[in-house]
Amino acid sequence: MAPLSLKRDLAGLARLALLASCLSAAVALAQERVRLPAGNGQAQAAHAADDRLARARLIARGEDLFFNETFNGNGRTCGTCHPVENNFTLDPAFIATLKRNDPLFVAERNPALADLENPRLLRAFGLIREHVDGFQNPGVLRGVPHVLSLSTSVASFSGPQTGWSGDGAPGDRSLRSFTTGAVIQHFTKTLQRVPGVDFRLPTEVELDALLAFQLSLGRQSDPVLPLALKGAVPRRGQDIFLDDTLGKCNLCHVNAGANATLGAGNLGNIRVDIGVEALLDPPAGLTGEAVPPDGGFGAIPNPIPQLGFGDGSFNIPPLVEAADTPPFFHNNAIATLEGAVAFYTSDAFNNSPGARQIGGGIRLDTTQVEAVAAFLRVINALENIDGAIRLQRSAVRSRNAARRARFVARSAGEIEDAIEVLAGAGLHPDAVTLLDKARSSLTGCEPCSNKAIRKAIRRERTARGRIAG
Repeated sequence: MAPLSLKRDLAGLARLALLASCLSAAVALAQERVRLPAGNGQAQAAHAADDRLARARLIARGEDLFFNETFNGNGRTCGTCHPVENNFTLDPAFIATLKRNDPLFVAERNPALADLENPRLLRAFGLIREHVDGFQNPGVLRGVPHVLSLSTSVASFSGPQTGWSGDGAPGDRSLRSFTTGAVIQHFTKTLQRVPGVDFRLPTEVELDALLAFQLSLGRQSDPVLPLALKGAVPRRGQDIFLDDTLGKCNLCHVNAGANATLGAGNLGNIRVDIGVEALLDPPAGLTGEAVPPDGGFGAIPNPIPQLGFGDGSFNIPPLVEAADTPPFFHNNAIATLEGAVAFYTSDAFNNSPGARQIGGGIRLDTTQVEAVAAFLRVINALENIDGAIRLQRSAVRSRNAARRARFVARSAGEIEDAIEVLAGAGLHPDAVTLLDKARSSLTGCEPCSNKAIRKAIRRERTARGRIAG
């Protein structure tokens, strides 16, 4: 596999490719609008084309804001904590590649922001400080959730579920308002957090654009399980995942997404107390640093003082992207995917309210834990491959050399993710070999011809066929 530095170099062009894809869509839609025939019966088609063009432009504007707008604050942008180079999340390995003057580390350089973060826990475990219970209360330390497939995971019948505990946004708790909360929390010049002095608040137009961009990222739908998997271990893992009396995973992660049924029909994205805070030795707590308890949803003191503020519940995250977005849970307590699956066989989970909601605890042996993890690795890799092929098709269609190169570079990053996810558990080595050849052919051509890109696509399709029918 390529080292992290190479992966980051490849994926570093992804941000430009995102903007390129948005602008490319806008240009294509404008051309579509011009080509519409005149005359009666064309008004609706023209309006539809106009709407799509406006949407593409809005997404492109949101992308620019996400990665470049500091809102007159301390130098951070949304992309500081949600870098496209690392699947829109942070982990210690990625953080270790950043320069000392990166805006992520502003609390280390500015005395006025010394308590904005805990630098040691940020660097060691990817934890950032959040004052979800109000700035008058101690903040909690949380990992950075990725922002992929938000269109499938935020909706809930009880209101939008943002952040880790459903209350990450001020006001109406919506994803649109989440940006306002993020600016106040993370972008401020001082801990006084005075609007107009320490930062400027996003405008209504900017909030609309940022919302459109975030909802455009990643999958727009969940897979439909079961898939026709070819590996015996991931296939067994899928069976366990879907068995409501054995793995019970599908009760809270329908089709490996973020929506639950609990056996009672579609409940949307809900909050559940699964007992993560009851783990005996969370890594951050072993450092001697002060780690405030995190009570999840709500700002009311928990009846159990050591649980802090909240009712103990946290949102259900999607699982399709889990294998390449570690660490896991709201406090980054578990480093590996296999460890995250094993958590659900622990006393912490089996004694939790969440276990009671699914009819009792989960009992899996080590081989079954690894099978479920193998299944999650495989569906993540399939999503990576599909995403790479979509980008490569866009490259073939593009007549702009720079845009074409960016599509190719971003697709190489997706293939690298698929390789890492599969090779991390020794899964489908024949597919990994094909994917490695596809990646190498893309990173070795400058510029890449349509012939080279189509050859990579053929290899990727063959690799996909070795994984699933």
